[in-house]
Amino acid sequence: QVQLVESGGGLVQPGGSLRLSCAASGSGFSIYPMGWYRQAPGKQRELVARITLGGSTNYADLVKGRFTISRDNAKSTVFLQMNSLKAEDTAVYYCNKAIYPQYSWGQGTQVTVSS
Repeated sequence: QVQLVESGGGLVQPGGSLRLSCAASGSGFSIYPMGWYRQAPGKQRELVARITLGGSTNYADLVKGRFTISRDNAKSTVFLQMNSLKAEDTAVYYCNKAIYPQYSWGQGTQVTVSS
């Protein structure tokens, strides 16, 4: 059973940057495409970035050009570099497989963008 632990969130001013990390315990991580998701209050969880096993990436239009997803398969870790943050990026961020069936969701990491 893979467990996902997200970290790196916090309070940042508009225009600032954060780097999120997602560590996966257990086997199998390296063979799946992984994604970063976010859920803002009162909204559904949405996929914001996706990375394949080979490193190909896709981004939601709202974050394209500002966010960068990467992965270290040897360390079973996925990263999300977030630059030029906006208030509307405020949400709890989660990682998970970008295909079904997904792993159990971790607790996520809160990102708050506010002055």
